[in-house]
Amino acid sequence: MDIPTGSPQGGARTHVGDLVADAARVAPDHAAIIDVTSAITLTWAEVDGAVSAEAARLSGAGVVPGERVLVRLGNGAAFCVAVLGALRAGAVVVPFGPVGVVRELEFVLDDCRPVLVVAAEGDESTERCAAASGAAVLPPPDLAARAPGPATDRGAGGEEIALLIYTSGTTGRPRGVRLSHRAVLANRAQTAALRPAPVLPADRVLLSLPLFHVFGLAAGFLQACWAAATVVITERFDPSHVAEVLVQQRVSGLAGVPSMFRAMLELPADELRAATAGLRLCTSGGAPLPPQWLEDFRAATGLAIYEGYGLTEGGPVITTNAADGPPKPGSVGRALPGVELRLVDVEGRPIDAVADPDPEDIDEDVSDPAHDTGLVAVRGANLFSGYWPDGSGGPDAEGWFRTADVGFLDADGDLHLVDRSSDLVIVNGFNVYPREVEQVLAELPGVAEAAVVGVPDERTGEAVKAVLVRAEDADLSEEEVRAHCEERLARFKVPAVVEFADALPRTPTGKVARRQLVNPS
Repeated sequence: MDIPTGSPQGGARTHVGDLVADAARVAPDHAAIIDVTSAITLTWAEVDGAVSAEAARLSGAGVVPGERVLVRLGNGAAFCVAVLGALRAGAVVVPFGPVGVVRELEFVLDDCRPVLVVAAEGDESTERCAAASGAAVLPPPDLAARAPGPATDRGAGGEEIALLIYTSGTTGRPRGVRLSHRAVLANRAQTAALRPAPVLPADRVLLSLPLFHVFGLAAGFLQACWAAATVVITERFDPSHVAEVLVQQRVSGLAGVPSMFRAMLELPADELRAATAGLRLCTSGGAPLPPQWLEDFRAATGLAIYEGYGLTEGGPVITTNAADGPPKPGSVGRALPGVELRLVDVEGRPIDAVADPDPEDIDEDVSDPAHDTGLVAVRGANLFSGYWPDGSGGPDAEGWFRTADVGFLDADGDLHLVDRSSDLVIVNGFNVYPREVEQVLAELPGVAEAAVVGVPDERTGEAVKAVLVRAEDADLSEEEVRAHCEERLARFKVPAVVEFADALPRTPTGKVARRQLVNPS
């Protein structure tokens, strides 16, 4: 099914930067961004002018189409203008979290070699890292600046790369996901084709999600740009503050990760009910939504939470529970219009085309014949163009991309995720691959061996658990382990649980028996 990507004025969109220009033509005086933290409100016309001014500033600083611009700013209007301005200047935008540790920033800078970094003034660590990589540093954009129309060479869009978003790789090193203008726009069109649409022009959508993450940036902010709706942005998520903002800003749409909805349940019942009274739609993604949290939220507010599934490589939205009926607990719904989904084996063959295996040959980590379980494979115009720099690892010759997620389809055709073949841990919607944390732990003197797994956590969905074997005669404490990790890893990757063992449990083939670490007997 082909999904049109045309603008409200007709014609096909080919460039992500066209979104804000189209919104400014349709609704120039409509509120576009309400930055709660900075107490700034910008209309679509003002955003469009500020984006053009930022594009001119970047071009004047030497940015040319195809070069990378890394944006390291917190949630707010400045982040949005910086990203859109870089796109309008023809650059490839590399969003990077303001709380990311220096070690990770150094890797990303070395890997993609941006010509320029946009960062908060006084951010000395970013300035040092950028200087070491040869990148110039500019302060945040001037939100009061205005310039007419795109006067810079914005590039053609289409198959050109718009966003380079780094995710943890199964090798333990971040990988740059290359999202083209085509992929980003296709996913916005696919999402908008849902009925009812998740974002309508009259909506005010609250984004407390990190905007450097693909969920907050593409599925959140850029989806609002597509609809010429209003985004209400907070610097961070705090349940009490969010409750106030929901009422004060007349928010109608709330996008979050499961742990955010769980945290809101800790508010006084009357306060929570009053805060959510004006909401039209609540959507959840980034991590599995426990069915009990869904039921608890509905009982407390009268609202359903519509869960979806996505990944950076998919732009990111792949499936969702349809908002025209009650959500199905435990399911992430069906593929978006224009997205194909099937389950395959480790060789990429559809599971319904594979002969039934000998029970003794079944790999329990990958398949469960009782549910026709398989790896999720997807195909559509929303898919990425492979990993940086050369496009390796992208969709195959037939356009299919095999993910590391394992699931099954129920009798209604809805997808249920049951496991991750890569041992991925998801903390508050952020990916943590055990190998990355294990490599950091191995650098600590006194560690002979380490293994990392995810364990259930009531607040964050999952938490990182590390089990270490001390070196002979080593005297290593939990505090020392955490301090070592805090200097080298983002906060959500630091082990919340640290245990010591005489030896790691292993399978008959010598692999670490991770399941025993999650649920020790």
